[in-house]
Order: sequence, then structure tokens, then C-alpha cells
Amino acid sequence: MSSLKIFDIAGSGMNAQSLRLNLVASNISNANSVSSSSGGVYKARQPVFAAELKGIMDGQDASSKVSVLGVVENQAPPIMEYAPNHPMADKAGYIYKSNVNTVEEMANMMSASRSYQNNVEVLNTAKQLILQTLKMGQ
Repeated sequence: MSSLKIFDIAGSGMNAQSLRLNLVASNISNANSVSSSSGGVYKARQPVFAAELKGIMDGQDASSKVSVLGVVENQAPPIMEYAPNHPMADKAGYIYKSNVNTVEEMANMMSASRSYQNNVEVLNTAKQLILQTLKMGQ
């Protein structure tokens, strides 16, 4: 495997974690949203990743990247709360709150942030190794 492919691999990991952090921010910012119907309330969104292995079956140099397959909505039902005096209450007096779990989102945020930092460290280490290799020729 070429030593320069490490930049592609770490970069794809950084892109994936950046998307994950953006989704966490969106989920947290909409955690307290309410609606008058269960279909209109914000649903938590999560990214779907896959490790993309190339060249293994062909006997070539193996390289892997993180690919983003898409973004899915959490299928958990919204939280129903009886609040007959709320301006957005339905005819039965219920409001529907988002299914975002803020504790889970904070854990996702810490995990994504650490993963992003790890990919930055991989890039920095690879850069330092390449620079040290070039200095050997002086």
C-alpha cells in the first residue's frame, strides 16, 4: 500500500465524523421541538457508514475508506404529552415531542469528536514520518 493512501483513508474518516457531528448538532438543536401531530414532529437522524474495501479480491494493494451510505431517521415513536392548554395541542389535548435522546446524542458527540481527533493524529503522524524520511536523504 502506498504511504500516500493513508491521507485518503484518514480524510474519509474525517468526512464521516464531520457528518456525524453535524447530525448530532441538528438532533440536539431540535430535541425540544413539538408538533400537533405525530407525523410533523422532528425525528432523530443517524448516519449509516460502511467500510469500503478495494482491491482485496483482485489481489491488488488493499486500501479501505469510510463511505457514507446515507442518513436514516429514528423510527421510535414521538413522545406524547397531555398538555390541553398548549397552543399546539391536538383535539385530544396532546402534543408530540421529538424522539431525540439528548444523553445518547451527547455520547455520540463525544465519540465522533474523539474519532475525528484520532484521524487528525493519523494525518499528523504520517506527515511527520514522510518528513523524517525525506530528511534521511540529506
